[in-house]
Amino acid sequence: MTVWIGTSWKMNKTVSEAQRYTRTLLAGLDGRELGTVQPFIIPPATALSAVAGILAGDRRVLLGAQNAHWEDDGAWTGEVSVPQVADAGARLVEIGHSERREHFGENDETVRLKVAAVLRHGLTPLLCIGESAEVKDAGRSPEFIVGQASRALEGLSGEELARVLIAYEPVWAIGAAGRPAGPRELAEPFSALADSWGHRVAGLLYGGSVAPENAAALLEIPHVNGLFIGRAAWQAQGYLTLLDIAANTINQELRTS
Repeated sequence: MTVWIGTSWKMNKTVSEAQRYTRTLLAGLDGRELGTVQPFIIPPATALSAVAGILAGDRRVLLGAQNAHWEDDGAWTGEVSVPQVADAGARLVEIGHSERREHFGENDETVRLKVAAVLRHGLTPLLCIGESAEVKDAGRSPEFIVGQASRALEGLSGEELARVLIAYEPVWAIGAAGRPAGPRELAEPFSALADSWGHRVAGLLYGGSVAPENAAALLEIPHVNGLFIGRAAWQAQGYLTLLDIAANTINQELRTS
């Protein structure tokens, strides 16, 4: 079973900073035994090509883009297409992050169109879903996130679904003001996701205030196949630490199973 451990840098890092991070990451991976752990990094669009150049020929790290339009080309000022991010080296595309939904008007329909576009061009969609604190407090988290995923993945074939990653990122748990979620309160949402999608998609990830202190416990939650990490992985050494934790956790689970 592949365990996906990745990080999105959001609107951070210049090209030179991204290159330095990537070189440090690759050097740090030498000699490390990650087993079934699959690292992925998602730089800003300005650094995609530069990071791809450093990763060229090294298949250990999957490169992603933070966004892409659903059309292949056209009069979409300021946007980038899936063919463009693929040409820059991306093999994965993050879609539907709550910040995109809140600040840039993305909705279930545009997210659905983007998932389809990413699949159409042979890349991996990383579909982000998550509920607000109000939804959580009302006890509607499971039905809300399952509904989000269902609308985004509507009409896809079984073969297409098998290439999709879903990242559950509760809005109340992400960002600088986010509150770390405990395994107990994540058990029900992941159980609901697994019942609907766990046997059909490539993996179910968790993201939201992930840190070295809670990474192992999060990976031990039933049905969690990986972690989508923010600021705790924005320095290469921090990311390497989290990769080690993931590899050790999975190895321990294998030894005790």
